[in-house]
Amino acid sequence: MRRINTIALGGLLALGACGGSSPAKPDGAAGTGGSDAGATMDAGSTDGGVTLKPFTKPIDPGHGGIVFAASGEVLALSGYAFPPANAGDPAFVDGWDVQFTRLLVTVDKIKLSSNPDYSPSQGTLQSNSLVAEVDGPWAIDLAHGDSSYLQGKGGPGEEAVPIAALSRQNQPAGNTAAFKTDGTRYAFGFDTVAATSSAMNVNLDDAGVADYAEMVKDGCAVMYVGVATFRGGVVTATTGNMADYTKCNSDPEYASWPKTVSFRLCFKSPTSYVNCQNPDNDPAKALAGEEHERGIAFEASRSVVGQVTIHTDHPFWDSVLHDSPAHFDQFAARVVPLAGDGGAETDAAAAPTVTLDMTMGVDYRGYTDSNGNALKWRYCMDPPTDVHAQLTGAMAFDPQSVPHATGTDRTTGLLDYYDFATYDQSTQGHLNSDGLCALQRHYYQMALP
Repeated sequence: MRRINTIALGGLLALGACGGSSPAKPDGAAGTGGSDAGATMDAGSTDGGVTLKPFTKPIDPGHGGIVFAASGEVLALSGYAFPPANAGDPAFVDGWDVQFTRLLVTVDKIKLSSNPDYSPSQGTLQSNSLVAEVDGPWAIDLAHGDSSYLQGKGGPGEEAVPIAALSRQNQPAGNTAAFKTDGTRYAFGFDTVAATSSAMNVNLDDAGVADYAEMVKDGCAVMYVGVATFRGGVVTATTGNMADYTKCNSDPEYASWPKTVSFRLCFKSPTSYVNCQNPDNDPAKALAGEEHERGIAFEASRSVVGQVTIHTDHPFWDSVLHDSPAHFDQFAARVVPLAGDGGAETDAAAAPTVTLDMTMGVDYRGYTDSNGNALKWRYCMDPPTDVHAQLTGAMAFDPQSVPHATGTDRTTGLLDYYDFATYDQSTQGHLNSDGLCALQRHYYQMALP
């Protein structure tokens, strides 16, 4: 099913939803990881003038409770291999092997509300009254694995780091009622916010803290740090036939391109993800036009998990349609050596570094490299076509119905590729792997659909 990768809130949720007074920490756990009870306390961390707060690891609250966790799915840990090991594995269709050193995100204000089906019309996902909230903010590295983490909702190899837990309701103030375990579902939502020194350090190592200090300085909500290596041009056997990955090497225009590119992508895109759909509810019937039934149902015999899931591929899509093919050429193109500067770097230690800022001013409707040369779509493998047909000709990213900016006013639409990538990235928050959420942007593109 084709769909634009965001579900509009319309006018049903006030723009000030992230503001207002902060509710009390649950069950007297002020200053902790936002849990009913905690395990060991991690020390705070300091780098670049930023001192992150210590974090208390939550413990399972048991029957009738909930553990909140965060995951970038298995791809945050393993990256995107090229060629893909198996037919159908996620891959960058233009031949880049993409690995994440760190994937840093600040999560805050995880909320549970009554009656997720309060407004059944497609695209609103409005819920009713707030019954529980846990506050961070939590600084998390989704590329950091640990055998002590929970099994992620997406399947084998995925990990989810626990960040908070609740055994009962805590909103409005004074409410200590138990969560119902009779099949009642509660709407689930969370925020990603700009990095802040008031965040608790969930799992950042020293290098991660140094990068997080940069995020605080620059106002990033999410930061991708990693290395992309071009591996197009190989032939790999697959079951029953040979998959040819050599066709992408025929154009001489790529001869000067670096074969290895480091990336540091700072997304200044705080966003609320509201009243999410929940794959754990399958096979329950979803509302019309939606994929999964909304909300979380508690269980009398054990705790449940509400997993904040950040999909890693969104910033690399070629379209605003959900699950579009991922490409890296548009980032590598911004560090192509300038004419007359010599050939491409081949030493990974000397690899050029691309940032999101380097895409400012680059027209997403007719993309160019750093020398101003127009680019064409490059494919080193056949792309999936279940979302849209293979794009051909000049590299032009597809905004569908998302408007182009009026003049230079970024608040009115997409001005350049910087806006396009940020728009797609802002849709990456989900519940329990693939549960879509309504979203509300808290940055300059907040008025876009």
